[in-house]
Amino acid sequence: MSDQEQIPAEQVSVSQPAIGGVESLAAPEAAAPAADHGAHVPEQKDHFGVQTFFTVVIFSIFVITFIVQAFQIPSGSMENTLLVGDFLLVDKVHFAGTGSGLLPYGSIRRGDIVVFYFPVDPSQFLVKRVIGLPGDRIHLHNKTVYLNGEPLQENYVIHAQLFLDGYRDNFPTQRGYSREIDRHWRTELSQHVTNGDLVVPPDHYFVMGDNRDNSLDSRYWGFVPRANIVGRPLVIYLSVKSSEPQGPNGKLIHSGQILAPLLQLARWDRTFRLVR
Repeated sequence: MSDQEQIPAEQVSVSQPAIGGVESLAAPEAAAPAADHGAHVPEQKDHFGVQTFFTVVIFSIFVITFIVQAFQIPSGSMENTLLVGDFLLVDKVHFAGTGSGLLPYGSIRRGDIVVFYFPVDPSQFLVKRVIGLPGDRIHLHNKTVYLNGEPLQENYVIHAQLFLDGYRDNFPTQRGYSREIDRHWRTELSQHVTNGDLVVPPDHYFVMGDNRDNSLDSRYWGFVPRANIVGRPLVIYLSVKSSEPQGPNGKLIHSGQILAPLLQLARWDRTFRLVR
């Protein structure tokens, strides 16, 4: 009789750890542990996938915000340096600092091509070439740019129109009229003119398009503040032909907004070309 009483005691001592081991899985049956262990495997894989996804997203946001950003050229104001349909990677690091030596920072120089927030409408990006630095004296005479009294040698410039425009080609004499001139700039312009030259104020830049007769640039809306400059075009990673008519603004479009049959329209000879 004592043997029969010991059997239940042994069963209890064995079953208690078993029940305690599966309690957190809410499965009291003896066969449950095998099924529960299997249920953990897909849960771990899901966590890994979510972590990877958010890591990629965060890294992408960091790159776009601080290092490079992709844009597409929608107008011909920078021809023939940049063509309509060129897709650019813009270096946002080069002009970001003051040259501490830790990163390849650089100062803005005459002749640099820059991407910047449009001073008239900061929601838009523009791309132009820097012509004048702070303190420079600039005027145009019959389409030729004079910088600090000397004519500029600009082998990148094209002139698509033979006739002269009094305002555009003899700036800043203000001869002639253009409805493209920003009204605030028309009022402010005379304040920056000394002895026939436009004097660039501190922390500002005078920019122009390479397609000089078809570019709405600093002649029409004023200087670019240093704080507006985002970076410099680094490389053309793709170029696509476009048959749509374009304006002279030079406004940039995020490349993610463009859908086109790339393989049929691509200009392969411009792919991976450095921007100078």
